[in-house]
Amino acid sequence: MTRIATLLLALVAMLLPVATQADPADINAAARGVVRVVIMQTDGDRATPVSHGSGFAVTPTRIVTNAHVVREAVIDDSMRIGIIPSEGNDPSFAKLVAFSPNNDLALIEITGDLRLPPLTIAGGADADNGEVTAVGYPANVDRAQGLSIRDLFRSQPPVKSRGFISGARPTRDFDTILHTAPIARGNSGGPLLDACGRVLGVNSFGADSDGADAEFYFAVSDRELLPFLRDNNIKPAVNSMPCTSLAELDAAERARVEREQEEARTKLVAQQEAQAAVRDRARDKAELSVMEERENYMAVAAILLLLGAAAGFVAYQAKQKQDGERRALVAGVMAGICLVGAIAAWFLRPGMDEIDNRVAEAMGEAQPADADAEQAKADSAIEGKFACTIDTARSRITSDSPQDLTFEFTADGCVNGRTQYGYQNGEWSRLFVPNDEDTVSINSYNPQARTFRTDRYLLGRNNMSSARDERGKYTAPECGADAEAARTLGEKQSAVVALLPDQPNERLVYVCHPVK
Repeated sequence: MTRIATLLLALVAMLLPVATQADPADINAAARGVVRVVIMQTDGDRATPVSHGSGFAVTPTRIVTNAHVVREAVIDDSMRIGIIPSEGNDPSFAKLVAFSPNNDLALIEITGDLRLPPLTIAGGADADNGEVTAVGYPANVDRAQGLSIRDLFRSQPPVKSRGFISGARPTRDFDTILHTAPIARGNSGGPLLDACGRVLGVNSFGADSDGADAEFYFAVSDRELLPFLRDNNIKPAVNSMPCTSLAELDAAERARVEREQEEARTKLVAQQEAQAAVRDRARDKAELSVMEERENYMAVAAILLLLGAAAGFVAYQAKQKQDGERRALVAGVMAGICLVGAIAAWFLRPGMDEIDNRVAEAMGEAQPADADAEQAKADSAIEGKFACTIDTARSRITSDSPQDLTFEFTADGCVNGRTQYGYQNGEWSRLFVPNDEDTVSINSYNPQARTFRTDRYLLGRNNMSSARDERGKYTAPECGADAEAARTLGEKQSAVVALLPDQPNERLVYVCHPVK
């Protein structure tokens, strides 16, 4: 009956909405900071493993584990603590910094040259039924692989197991998280991660039954871990933001772009309709004006023709008389002037094409000075000093909450007067491959949209070494280089980008505004 009830509960859980599924890239990145903690008996130069557990880095040199993992090293001075990283085959010794058996936490510090990527602590509340991943070195897996006791000193990737949060419970006078991600002896001290690879707690013990019921496990929660770290002057990276996948971000970004495009189309249609209405009014006015002028000119021409005809008749009558030559001459001249005036009035009347000219003039279609001014304004908006604020809705933040930034940008891609960005595919970007951390970052800036973006890739040692080798093959140009140098930099950076995963672990999007 119990087994049937458990299956029914599991089926219901499958039908209910669940939190974001774990991203393997985030879990793998966090796992690089997980180590095997070996307690060994030393006799001169010889070290014999006695027991082992797991731990994870909260700084490059300091590691959190369970107090019960290192208890033997506390009570026996002949015991030493060994740290075996997940990759690199460069084990190191560690010393005890803090020991807190009341909540089963301990802090140890690497004494050698080994440096580890610190994990980020999840600062928010635990998600109900959220998916979690336990990472560590269970001994039963070592036995199943047939590993010897000496193999404990060899770097191996940690084991990852998935489950769900089942609730938060105070246990043995300290706060714990109840979950279903399987752990075993050796997992103790390893992290319990959320879907973004952030630490929810420190795996401590299990509640295994005889196999008749569901199995549950306990992790010391962050509500115990964070005060413990603060008491020992550790300021870990803490992130309390919701865990959002890049797929969700990309979908939201596509929806945002489509919405903005639709709004732009609607605005354009409204502008076109308003412009059409203005044009119609201008045409009506131009047609009325031109037709009125044409009628006036033709009326003048008709009157001049009548006057000319009358003057011609007078000239003819005067010519018939003996003393009318002078009068005939004057009347003839007047008749000619009237005829010429009538012809001129007829040909000077505005044509029908004048309607279009007047409409164009009314619409202001020929204003090159204004166009130049608009272009100058657009050019000036690209350059200058900008204050940028993180847009959390468009970002995926898995480490510490980022700070706002300020920078200066020139039209040729120079940032802060010292860092030249490369230009490729309509975007300015600069790739950074540091020597002191296993992270590749790509900064990019879109001057038209005024958005600054940082994509961070958390790489393993081998991939990081390859990225450093490829980066060492080119030299970035100085600020003020010609456009060809900036374009070439963009092409050279693409060789490093080709080594990176398809998606970054972290994406920071900033919205920028000009400042004086």
